[in-house]
Amino acid sequence: MNPVANVIASRELLWSLTQRELRTKYRRSFLGWAWSMLNPLANVAIYGFVFGVLFGASAPVGENSGLQGFAYFLLCAMLPWNFFSLVMGLGMGSMSSNSGLVRRVAFSREVLVFSNVAHAIVQFSIELSLLCIILLIAGSPLLLQLPMVVFLTLLLAVFASGYALALSVLSVYFKDLNYLWAIVTQVWFFLTPVVYGPEVLQANVPTWGQNLIRLNPMVHFVSAYRDSLYHARTPDLGKIGVLVLCSVVSLSIGWTIFTRFGRRLPEEV
Repeated sequence: MNPVANVIASRELLWSLTQRELRTKYRRSFLGWAWSMLNPLANVAIYGFVFGVLFGASAPVGENSGLQGFAYFLLCAMLPWNFFSLVMGLGMGSMSSNSGLVRRVAFSREVLVFSNVAHAIVQFSIELSLLCIILLIAGSPLLLQLPMVVFLTLLLAVFASGYALALSVLSVYFKDLNYLWAIVTQVWFFLTPVVYGPEVLQANVPTWGQNLIRLNPMVHFVSAYRDSLYHARTPDLGKIGVLVLCSVVSLSIGWTIFTRFGRRLPEEV
């Protein structure tokens, strides 16, 4: 538990680094934090046109919300995926971008990763708040689901932090990992039902392939967010249990890898 205690003891440094990340995110940018919504909206427009218009994909009717719109259906999954991808990307570069600090100062270097996670949570909260407002205006009764959405966000942050911790140190030792992980992320994205619904997998993928894809934790995260936001219903307890387990395992493995490889970071970074 020493690494956890050290991070807790470094909470003031964590807060300072998070503030630095937030201040410098869109510094000298004309639109500033508006980019945090423009980027996902651009993705929705692109994928909505390709899959919704060219390929004729349609969204199911929300069970409790009555919503039916491919843009709503896509946003409810696209935003959590973008948050997960952002945490991994920021985590991967957290050591190399702070190489001077890592070499010269003795501190809990996990703080560099967690400050990026906190920064990503702030950005995701802004995007998610705007989406909730849009869904409420569209008539979705999702107010009762907001505590569940917050809980899912905390679980996703813990799950992504495990990957960020592992990638932050492994990318220092293996420089090609930055390029390889871009390919892995792209494949992972299309193996997760973000731009399509689970019924597409059931109709086009054999049973053994569906069972294999269900091992992807992001399938369950995306499904849980769609349950809460799009369908305005509470995800079943089995799904929540899977997400809790995946989050704890991811953080434990990621922190173990960070501790194992982090001892020589000042020499390697």
